[in-house]
Amino acid sequence: MALLRLRRPDRHPWLRWLSGLLTGLLATSATAGPPRLATLDWTLAETLVALGTPPRAVAQVEAYHAWVGEPALPDTTTDLGLRSQPNLELLAGLMPERILISPMFANLTPRLQRIAPVESLPLYSPGRDTWSEMRQLTRSLGRLVERPEAATRLIEDTEARLDTLRQRLTETTPPLLVVQFMDSRHVRVFGTGGLYQAVLDRLGLDNAWSGPTNAWGFSLVGIEALAGIDARLAVVEPYPAGVHEALAEGGLWQHLVETSRGAPIVLPPVWSFGALPSATRFAELLVTALEPDDAA
Repeated sequence: MALLRLRRPDRHPWLRWLSGLLTGLLATSATAGPPRLATLDWTLAETLVALGTPPRAVAQVEAYHAWVGEPALPDTTTDLGLRSQPNLELLAGLMPERILISPMFANLTPRLQRIAPVESLPLYSPGRDTWSEMRQLTRSLGRLVERPEAATRLIEDTEARLDTLRQRLTETTPPLLVVQFMDSRHVRVFGTGGLYQAVLDRLGLDNAWSGPTNAWGFSLVGIEALAGIDARLAVVEPYPAGVHEALAEGGLWQHLVETSRGAPIVLPPVWSFGALPSATRFAELLVTALEPDDAA
């Protein structure tokens, strides 16, 4: 019997080969990382970073860091060029398993599909609750990168953090008028349907702008449209070139500053088209700016 046991593997070498193959496949499956992703959309990029699975390639990396700020992309992230005109040859050379876009870039789908499967993930859909959509987007990406627990944790941590920030605010906080300059005479004023409004709602803050907004939650208006609104001004940077200097020369904007209910707030750039990471960043910056100097 001992002799038979020694010879049996030699009589069936294919069994050893099959066993080794299966073992290798199982090991590979167990250690396989998230799919190799590329994206043109900064909102998807910031959420993937927050989930701990940053994309391999993103369009306009430098501009991402200027407009989104945090979470930062890894230094190893490949820059695909312009979001509207990505470098397709470079993208193809990276051999992504999937390319993620938002509906804004749907016109690029036919060209991108020649490289890899394309998936479009919407946000800021008309008639939808913005916060619910951000939660849904987070869960969709969590499933896509096979990290649903990370998505749940990101949602819970974000909401817990905003609840904590809300407790730092006083009941006497005046309504806010949140704007971003396009030039020295025109601003985006933010209201219903956008990220800033979703954050204001969760913080229990009032928005002084009751006018119409587009699908992304803002309206482009002349600064004269802000006259007479009883609110505290909150300006989100960046200022376009030359605008800051032009505003300092006086005129209607200086009048608005003088009648603001408290010194105007100036916040660093926050991606107004973002998801949960940008929501947290906006909430942190805004609450800190609203606190009295001794509390901050």
